Amino acid sequence: MRKIASVLICCIALAMSGNQLHAQEDLSWLKNAKKSIVHQLKKASETYKPGMNPRSVYPNGSVRLAPQEDWTTGFFPGSLWYGYEISGDKQLGASARKFTLAMDSLKNFTHTHDLGFMIYCSFGNGYRITKDKAYLPTLEKGAANLYKRYNKTVGAIRSWDFGHWQFPVIIDNLMNLDYLYWAGKNFKKAEYVDASSQHALTTLKNHFRPDNSSYHVISYDTLSGRAIQKETHQGLTHESSWARGQAWGLYGYTMAYKETNNKVFLDHAILIAKYIMEHPNVDKDKIPYWDYSIHNGGERAPRDASAAAVIASALIDLSKYTKNNSYFTYAEDILKSLSSDAYLAKQDSNGFFILKHSVGAFLYNSEIDTPLNYADYYYLEALLRYAASKNIDLKKLN
Repeated sequence: MRKIASVLICCIALAMSGNQLHAQEDLSWLKNAKKSIVHQLKKASETYKPGMNPRSVYPNGSVRLAPQEDWTTGFFPGSLWYGYEISGDKQLGASARKFTLAMDSLKNFTHTHDLGFMIYCSFGNGYRITKDKAYLPTLEKGAANLYKRYNKTVGAIRSWDFGHWQFPVIIDNLMNLDYLYWAGKNFKKAEYVDASSQHALTTLKNHFRPDNSSYHVISYDTLSGRAIQKETHQGLTHESSWARGQAWGLYGYTMAYKETNNKVFLDHAILIAKYIMEHPNVDKDKIPYWDYSIHNGGERAPRDASAAAVIASALIDLSKYTKNNSYFTYAEDILKSLSSDAYLAKQDSNGFFILKHSVGAFLYNSEIDTPLNYADYYYLEALLRYAASKNIDLKKLN
């Protein structure tokens, strides 16, 4: 009994010391971020209508809306779910449900690999948080449609159904594996898990250069499975290092390790993290330019908060699997930068988006230095992961 009592006293002491540490730590940046997040999301949910979700802001200040077929359509409902998780605000929870269920027709989409972004970020978070089975039919059918895009000869899931490529696979496609891994386990489809892991291995083999930066697009020959073209569609040049592409890779391999415990994926995530964290063209605030090959700022070098948010979210998870605190510290620095006045929008501004200064596709003059719904989504995810790692109850943080 004395031993049990001693253990209980130690546990209580540790908990109290943890609370004291949080009390001493300056969390004003996180409190301010939470306040802005809840305000902006509630305003956005009152302003926009389900089925046409806010995507970005045009140069003239009007908001670009995303219809259901748009690859970004799932991020706003996903952000509402994260906002609800951060705050416990019932209005945000109700709005998240409304905006999610309005996209039920996504379960019939077969023409895109982005079903992970579209369905898992919305319906997936809805089910994870509420366990409401109303989200399962869309999740189940959507995953089946995503799996149909897998080609066994190539060993990868086809990304685009357009362009000059025979069988294009983009680095972004790693992100959709999260959905397929989950669906494989929850719907007892082992083939989904196998396809996800093979896709990750195929991408590892062909997408990365010796310095561990990645190409954006690899085209494969469907008869031999051989990689026949290597390009960087959204980067500065075919041999440059598109910032969000590096972020997708880091996140994708960290997640693949989490799902499989395959050390090959962990080792590669570490190499990508090293490339990002040691790159000489990143400034003190750790928010990269839209391409790592850019180093002198100016009009052709806006920052990309979306890449930074994805990197922060991935590094927090990577720190858990490696016990390397430098990853967490780097992610914390990013989050503090994104939560500063330089990137966090003032309330009632910015089209009710949360973050400023992201880049969609610079070379195509599309969404340059603008808020983006996926920047907001991964920023919120990173904050949730950050708080969980530090045992901070965001709902009670005021």
